[in-house]
Amino acid sequence: MKKSTLLILAFLSLSTLIAQGKKEFKKATSMHENITIIDNLYKAFAVGDIPKVLAGLDTEIVWNEAEGNAYADGNPYIGPQAILNGVFTRIGAEHEYFTLADIKFHNMDNNQVLATMRYKAKLKKNGVEFDAQAAHLWTLKNGKVTVFQQYVDTKKLNDANSK
Repeated sequence: MKKSTLLILAFLSLSTLIAQGKKEFKKATSMHENITIIDNLYKAFAVGDIPKVLAGLDTEIVWNEAEGNAYADGNPYIGPQAILNGVFTRIGAEHEYFTLADIKFHNMDNNQVLATMRYKAKLKKNGVEFDAQAAHLWTLKNGKVTVFQQYVDTKKLNDANSK
């Protein structure tokens, strides 16, 4: 093979590697940005800044509570106002406190973030405290949450409510 042909092939290979590297860098940056967005939503929730949480949601968000959770009666909640009324207002009305603890983020593809955590809460109606394992799968587009899916130990939640 001619030297010029080898140089062209080497250049094309290098160009391909650079393009793949840029794509992987962009993907890694996007995952980091998505985790930061979700982390900020949890921080806002922790201090009761629900307007900030709602502002991070797409106007057409599809929100699903875990099957078996009492709040799943409105699934799917479409839009921030439905989530405010069907989930957040009820959590506030029914609990003396409701905190998310031990939040860990897990890298996902397809603009998704998985967060695992524990719900630590106390019910107003009977004073029962619970500590339940939970996970949230978030899907984002253009910096806003478009889909939310909750997974939680519904037996613990239901047991606490029935005491």
